[in-house]
Amino acid sequence: MGLFLHWVTGNYIEIIAATLGLIAIYLQIKQKIWYWPVSIVLVSLYILVYIEAKLYADMSLQVYYLVISFYGWYHWVFGKKHSGQDKVMVTKSSRKLMLILFFVSMGLFILISQFLVSYTDSDLPYWDAFTTSLSFVATWMLARKILENWLVWIVVDAVSVGIYIYKGLYPTTVLFLVLTILAMVGYVAWKKDLEAHESN
Repeated sequence: MGLFLHWVTGNYIEIIAATLGLIAIYLQIKQKIWYWPVSIVLVSLYILVYIEAKLYADMSLQVYYLVISFYGWYHWVFGKKHSGQDKVMVTKSSRKLMLILFFVSMGLFILISQFLVSYTDSDLPYWDAFTTSLSFVATWMLARKILENWLVWIVVDAVSVGIYIYKGLYPTTVLFLVLTILAMVGYVAWKKDLEAHESN
């Protein structure tokens, strides 16, 4: 019991962040505006966790998340006024946009991985860069309510499980196992919402 309490006190920031992550994904699936302020707190905590774990690309991603959370919050609140709807609607990505996002992801992967290899002591530079580059794109897609963001998150979350097991970040490992499943749930829920809107 004493060992467990010692571990909890040494990892309380990660435990709080992982718990908020579960709350955030529920709000995201339900398209609740409260997702964004919860996300702001969540990513602020994970900045600290990733610095400690030397996952520098993931840490920089949290800074991006922080910025995009304010953008997403703004878009979900004020975007509906421009569309004339009571909320911003889910949309599907065009092939052209998916191709653009693919090349953006590839470019980010090359830049991030080379930076990590050359300038940091990261021990997983390519995996860190892979999940980070895809997450940059997926977060922008989420802020724009593009359905396929969930497919990208499924890949990111599943790969992240392996990374966090390797790094010994066990609360975060559990979080990302759950997030992988919930990303599948989110895709189905948003797809149903999109189909219901298109049928009206």
